[in-house]
Amino acid sequence: MVGALTTAAFKAVRRRHDRMTLRGKVVLITGGGRGLGFALAQEFAKRGSALALCGRSAEHLEIAMQSLVQMGADVFIHQADVSDRKQVDIVMNKVIEYYGRVDVLVNNAGTMLVGPHEVMDVEDYKHVMEANCWSALYCAEAISRHFVSRSAGQIVNIASIGGKIAVPHMLPYSVSKFALMGLSQGLATELAPAGIRVTTVVPNLMRTGSPRNIFLKGQHKLEYAWFKIVDSLPFLSQSVAHAAKQIVDGVESGKSEIVLTHTAKLALALQAFCPDLLGSALNLANRLLPRSQDTTVKKGYESESPLSRNLLSLSSDNAARKYNQI
Repeated sequence: MVGALTTAAFKAVRRRHDRMTLRGKVVLITGGGRGLGFALAQEFAKRGSALALCGRSAEHLEIAMQSLVQMGADVFIHQADVSDRKQVDIVMNKVIEYYGRVDVLVNNAGTMLVGPHEVMDVEDYKHVMEANCWSALYCAEAISRHFVSRSAGQIVNIASIGGKIAVPHMLPYSVSKFALMGLSQGLATELAPAGIRVTTVVPNLMRTGSPRNIFLKGQHKLEYAWFKIVDSLPFLSQSVAHAAKQIVDGVESGKSEIVLTHTAKLALALQAFCPDLLGSALNLANRLLPRSQDTTVKKGYESESPLSRNLLSLSSDNAARKYNQI
């Protein structure tokens, strides 16, 4: 009993010691102009952080900046594709030149390609890996030099439940997120002696409005419909504002891993204790999903149909408008 109380007290003291005050900290968010990146920027702004946002769309970055400035935040934006290492170095230098430092890097930029395995080719895997894993590595390597010089800093990698459980019709995405999980966990160990913290975030589905901007192969309208509807249902997905709050709470308290939603935690428990049961469920889901040999790539908004435009998907459309996905 005494030992348990001592352990609990030690953990409580350790949590207080590890807690970061975000007021006045400089937070760089990749993919910060829309979706989860924009929601995270809003949450960091509420806590008094100065923000640096980068992304591929200058228009989305400008809209995000205007909204955040109205909240009273100090915001710097720079258009860049962080899957390009040269552009990453430019972004880091620009942000450090503007603010004098970076305290937190959030590796949020990424992409998603949905469709059956038979229509995917090696180039699809390479493209998704570049966007979801190599970009995070490039940014982590670039900012680490700055963090090492200060013996402080935090890297936050937005992985996915798809990086722990391979989801049917999302294989390139899962491969990239599995890689990111390993990268993030390895960096946490390797960078700790330099005083650098690494947090791995494991989100489940979030209502960010992102289905509009995913890439699709196969039966585009059917693939888009199932993904958009599943992404919209409250019992399968969570509000992106709530997700952002959980993530920033975890960053503030110095957590090494943040798993979002009870659904994701249940899936991970099934994987650990009942892998055959989880495998059977995934096999059933795969059999129910559409098959096709169409290798044409389309965006989500190009694949709208009555199947995807209905009351079941209304929350996704509302989120798309709210979080700059249109």
